[in-house]
Amino acid sequence: MIDEIHLQYPFMGSRRIRTELAKQNRHVNRKRVVRIMRQMGIAAIYPKPKTTLANKAHKVYPYLLRDIEVTYPNQAWTIDITYIPMAKGFLYLVAIIDWYSRKVLSWRLSNTMDTHFCIEAFEDAIQHYGKPEIFNSDQGSQFTSTEFTQKLLEQNIRISMDGKGRWIDNVFIERLWRSLKYEEVYLKAYDTPREAELEIGNYLVFYNEERNHQGLNELTPDEVYFGKQRYAA
Repeated sequence: MIDEIHLQYPFMGSRRIRTELAKQNRHVNRKRVVRIMRQMGIAAIYPKPKTTLANKAHKVYPYLLRDIEVTYPNQAWTIDITYIPMAKGFLYLVAIIDWYSRKVLSWRLSNTMDTHFCIEAFEDAIQHYGKPEIFNSDQGSQFTSTEFTQKLLEQNIRISMDGKGRWIDNVFIERLWRSLKYEEVYLKAYDTPREAELEIGNYLVFYNEERNHQGLNELTPDEVYFGKQRYAA
């Protein structure tokens, strides 16, 4: 329920989420809400000195997409992690999308929010789609870690990171999470990680190949990604 409230009202902190839960007859104290939000890896979206998941020892790169018009595939990719509730327990989902076409290039599920499954997703995207000119992320410790950023630097990819609390900087992947959760995850209660992987995988194929997007002139991400590539060639 916290995940759904946060998705709808990303600006709400633990106090206001507790109030929303009370409106739904779920009366819990704020400390429990704080603990669960920390476990989920979410926090209210607003400018603040630091975020829960940041690591001050890691280098933070500037945001590069503010004054750039993205006009073709592989010009910019973006990555993010979201929380996936199951019938019992939870998983974390990382995904990489192409900024221009909204195409989901790769994804991985994990029961821990570490760097390893993010690197796996990145290497899979590189293997199948080449590489972007710019790679954008938030300032989460997984993405600012030397282990992750070194993979980008080895490919001569320009690294871009959102401003702290700047949900709008990564808006396209936030829209993916909203679609995935309301059209798939919240309609089901996965019993096992294998079931979650299968069903989410099926949805993301649908998202890429069949789901028309208003922001893409009612085309699918695949039509825009591959069509623009052919046109450019």
